[in-house]
Amino acid sequence: MATQVYIVYYSMYGHVARLAEEIQKGAASVPGVEAKLWQVPETLPDDVLVKMGAPPKSDFKAFLDATGGIWRTQELAGKPAGLFYSTGSQNGGQETTALTAVTQLAHHGMIFVPIGYTFGAGM
Repeated sequence: MATQVYIVYYSMYGHVARLAEEIQKGAASVPGVEAKLWQVPETLPDDVLVKMGAPPKSDFKAFLDATGGIWRTQELAGKPAGLFYSTGSQNGGQETTALTAVTQLAHHGMIFVPIGYTFGAGM
């Protein structure tokens, strides 16, 4: 039986979707691993988005808050979880994103596995 890896993401402009696709490719390249993408659903109705002049977006926190049933059964306890995100500048909120998401992982009893911090080209 293959080890299942779920890459759960939200992408407003496609950048994070591209990261998720690359993560999926990397995970799927490991023998015995099945990697699946899952995009967090939109939370606002289309008519509201049109009035706002906004692209489709989601409330990732609302998605996590909706996992109470999974929390109750402890289905995710002991499972590893990592985070990835993207912003257009330094100090764009990356650290805050990670810190607030880690608490959700902890509530589920998951093991946070950081990917580390490195300098890429152009930094």
